[in-house]
Amino acid sequence: MEHVTSNAGISFELTSEQKMLQESVRDFVAKEIIPQAEHYDRTAEFPWPIIEKGKQLGLTVLNIPEEYGGMGANTLEECIVGEELAYGCSGISTALTVNSLAALPIIVGGTEEQKKEWLGRLVDGQMAAYCVTEPGAGSNVVGMRTRAERRGDVYIVNGSKTFISNANVADFFTVFVVTDPASGHKGLSCFVIDAKSPGVSVSKHFDKLGQRAADTAEITFEDVEVPASNLISLQEGSGFLIAMKVFDKSRPPVASGAVGVARRAFEECLRYAQERETFGVPIYQHQAVGHMIADMAMNIEAARLLVWRAAAMVDAGGRNAKYASMAKAFAADAAMKITTDAVQVFGGYGYMREYPVEKLMRDVKVFQIYEGTSQIQRNIIVRELFRQ
Repeated sequence: MEHVTSNAGISFELTSEQKMLQESVRDFVAKEIIPQAEHYDRTAEFPWPIIEKGKQLGLTVLNIPEEYGGMGANTLEECIVGEELAYGCSGISTALTVNSLAALPIIVGGTEEQKKEWLGRLVDGQMAAYCVTEPGAGSNVVGMRTRAERRGDVYIVNGSKTFISNANVADFFTVFVVTDPASGHKGLSCFVIDAKSPGVSVSKHFDKLGQRAADTAEITFEDVEVPASNLISLQEGSGFLIAMKVFDKSRPPVASGAVGVARRAFEECLRYAQERETFGVPIYQHQAVGHMIADMAMNIEAARLLVWRAAAMVDAGGRNAKYASMAKAFAADAAMKITTDAVQVFGGYGYMREYPVEKLMRDVKVFQIYEGTSQIQRNIIVRELFRQ
């Protein structure tokens, strides 16, 4: 039988456009983020100069469809960008990309008018924040207590959200609330709330272990009047389905950030292990060190492939909940181990602020916590494996 080659099937090659995107972001990271990362980590200042330059490249409107003025990137392309940005600094990356997360409820559930209004504001340069987590209901989305009660043409919102990225710099929030407490997950809804609305207050930003360049704070809503037209989809009870769709699209790019931090730690180890000598040889020639670096390389490749698979599945219109959770948990856990091992490879120097790996270890820890903890991801995987 004559051998036939086909272009169909699995491909691990990026398109020429995706490679150009990757290179342009990599250049931006090298010029704008890496030289400033240590400063923003030390001061915990919000990196406005970098944000403004990122806006010019479209990095704050990456996933907004082109018809609304955005870049129109798909989830895989978000992952490509996310890995490169986090390679430079995952805190600055978070500050740049939270707009994409906050836009998702509007993209997946908003009416045409809502998309034009709120996505248009982001394209015009505004910032947004995504508000799910509450002080007493972190992983338990159904346990949230922020309440919205309808009164004529407005809803009155009361409650609080915590650990909210970009809370202090956002012009508006996408907020998940309870509109029908008796209906469980079917009683959740999602609103867009203007940050300047009377009754909205934001705490001072939290002093964090890592990702210190990203603003994180608590938001309180006290009798905040929200127009009924700001109810995403204009249907009460649609919030849970919107949130699940958001997670399917948001978890792969978040996981790609963990891959980026891990890759940075790995490359720092490659350089150091060739330059540093003990017992007359470069330290990578000692099996204990060499095997740690080999494990780093293997796990980075495995994590990236899981991330890309989860992204490709949702881009193809499929259901990717299992693979999105696999990618998020595996990439986060692998990156935590890789950065910890990187500190070990550097030895005593790895524990010092003058060397980059201690920051990477601090920054990456939160990947095991936000967007669903690694434990919650495993719960989802079990649920999907045994789904009847």
